[in-house]
Amino acid sequence: MAHQVIVLNGGSSSGTSSLARALQDVLPRPWLTFGVDSLIEALPPGLMDAPDGLVLGADGSVTPGAAFQALQESWRHGVAAVARAGAPVILDEVFLGGVEGRRAWERALGDLPALWVGVRCDAAVATARERTRPDRVPGMAAAQASLVHRGMTYDIEVDTGLHTARECAREVAERVG
Repeated sequence: MAHQVIVLNGGSSSGTSSLARALQDVLPRPWLTFGVDSLIEALPPGLMDAPDGLVLGADGSVTPGAAFQALQESWRHGVAAVARAGAPVILDEVFLGGVEGRRAWERALGDLPALWVGVRCDAAVATARERTRPDRVPGMAAAQASLVHRGMTYDIEVDTGLHTARECAREVAERVG
């Protein structure tokens, strides 16, 4: 089966973005990368820290409101349309709702062949990475380290705390049809 989509799911600072870029380097054909961070950057400023939008709590929690969820659903279908049009896609995701996030993507992707990748990283390693990133709320990495994997099953799992992004990318690439 030739995969058209690679879905990377990992908590904040777990290395999903680095893995996505490394995959682009090691895969034999060009792949586009779309990430939830890009969706957040595209939001109207008025939806940030608004109950209807996306609230980043001082404790590292992330609470998506109704307007954000509606935009996210449209975004999922747009990314799926890109893949359906023939461009292979790497998704850099954070499933805050665990398996519910996967189900939402499964609905959007429909019959597109996808490889589901769990991107794990010890919470202490992710927290150390988080400290070097000015765009992260302290505590987000620790809060999400296991939360995003709740109820999930994957085709493959990698640990970016134990291996480099390139090593993980090679392991994932071996599974891409």
